[in-house]
Amino acid sequence: MMRNRITLLVETALNKACAAQELITSTLPIITLGHPAKPEHGDFSCNIAMLLSKSERKAPRLVAEIILKYLGAGSGLLLKTDIAGPGFINFFVSLSAWQATLLEIEKGGENFGKTTAGSGKKVQVEFVSANPTGPLHIGHGRGAAIGDTLCRILDAAGWDVTREFYYNDAGVQISNLALSVQMRCLGVDTDDPRWPEGGYQGDYIKDVAKAYLAKESVVASDQHTTASGDPEDLENIRSFSVAWLRREQDLDLDAFDVKFDVYTLESSLYSEGRVDSVVQKLIANGHAYEQDNALWLRSTDFGDDKDRVMRKADGSYTYFVPDVAYHQSKWERGFTRVINEQGSDHHSTVTRVRAGLQALDAGIPKDWPEYVLHQMVTVMRGGEEVKISKRAGSYVTLRELIDEVGRDATRFFFLMRKPDAQMVFDIDLAKQQTNENPVYYVQYAHARICSIFDNAAEKGFVAPLTPELSTLECLSTDEDMKMIKLLTALPDTIDDCAIHFEPHRLTYYLSELASCFHSFYNKNRVISEDRKLTEARLYLLKRTAQTIKNALSLLGISAPERM
Repeated sequence: MMRNRITLLVETALNKACAAQELITSTLPIITLGHPAKPEHGDFSCNIAMLLSKSERKAPRLVAEIILKYLGAGSGLLLKTDIAGPGFINFFVSLSAWQATLLEIEKGGENFGKTTAGSGKKVQVEFVSANPTGPLHIGHGRGAAIGDTLCRILDAAGWDVTREFYYNDAGVQISNLALSVQMRCLGVDTDDPRWPEGGYQGDYIKDVAKAYLAKESVVASDQHTTASGDPEDLENIRSFSVAWLRREQDLDLDAFDVKFDVYTLESSLYSEGRVDSVVQKLIANGHAYEQDNALWLRSTDFGDDKDRVMRKADGSYTYFVPDVAYHQSKWERGFTRVINEQGSDHHSTVTRVRAGLQALDAGIPKDWPEYVLHQMVTVMRGGEEVKISKRAGSYVTLRELIDEVGRDATRFFFLMRKPDAQMVFDIDLAKQQTNENPVYYVQYAHARICSIFDNAAEKGFVAPLTPELSTLECLSTDEDMKMIKLLTALPDTIDDCAIHFEPHRLTYYLSELASCFHSFYNKNRVISEDRKLTEARLYLLKRTAQTIKNALSLLGISAPERM
């Protein structure tokens, strides 16, 4: 909010300086504002003069002086400016300008924080994309939290977002799933020699088999299948098992408040001829060759460290070929921007998919699609790692985590770290109702403000709906101003999260805002004999509660009024 205003002031000053021919650079660099290392050096800082120095053939400080000549006071926005060091421009925002931002937060209401950075352009985000072979595990959970929050943030930043889930409903894994369910239908245990190699052994397979034998009908978000109950009907077992587990995924994701707009099946890429079409196109373009009874992609022509097999000697395609076909369909659907949120184990596919897309010669940019890769999660309880699930057997499921610590804590903890950083999920900490628990600390700030409003109402005070500026002038202490400055930073934080694909920045922002509020409350009386000051601070806290709630909603987390 404030950052964008000052950026616009600098841009206007540069244009005026160029029009007066005091600056001659024809293409101006992007203006980036940061914060000085020390608050006393200003509210914002800019290095634009240093960036222009070479093309202007002037010392950075001289360029800065020219910019400030045309900048002025910014219609009352700026208290003062100065030039620091080799040419940094520091901006000091006026007290009245900061105070007036509270009125804009009130005007924005539940939409405060949203920006127009995306200009309504289309973006598709693919995330979770778990094959229906078992319950969602904690890795899927972290991907779901990051992907869903990224979608919420992009939407808040003005993008037209489509959420997509892609999965394989055929192939070796699904065949092993069907065989495993069939064996359970026939009463075969996992230690029986007839148990298929690579079969799934979790208790959930028993649940699928029981439902199949009972001839249940299953409705998932993109599937509707009825079991025949015949243990010899392997094809029906396959389709029923996929639908049953897809429904389980739906239930898990619904409990996590995650929804999708589009579901795409890998089998559709084969049935629609997309995979064969892509392979023929790559051959026709001269980017494929035969060797050792296999078909290879010349992926080294597009930055890969070695060529990759597309079609094996047995005639089957390697896994990245349908991925290329799938992404070609995304491009054809008009998604010029695509973001894939996946586990770090998919790192090797990035180069291969991009190489295949480049080899299609379809005008697709070389860095398309974009990727967000998240690292592993280690779950701890009582100081020891939790490795297995009662239901899945070999891993901790997302549903078990949600059931034990709650959706809010699960989402917040998954989002606290940068996606490419490994994280430890401490179940004991997530369940604590103390300030040591980061999500409790933030939610308690909102609840505490709500209790202040109740107390104020009992004493005859209410926050004015739209106070006079003279009332806001009462907000002048260091704690008042720190709160206001943090509140106005929400739109900038949302834009930064969207640009860098880093939802964790929003958890940092909320933790800082909660800490600022608790410190403010401990040092300042909100309700006092000074009625005007009381109304001003109640108004400030009203805007604080709204901002906390808005930011929490972008994380998919509730803002309780009582705790």
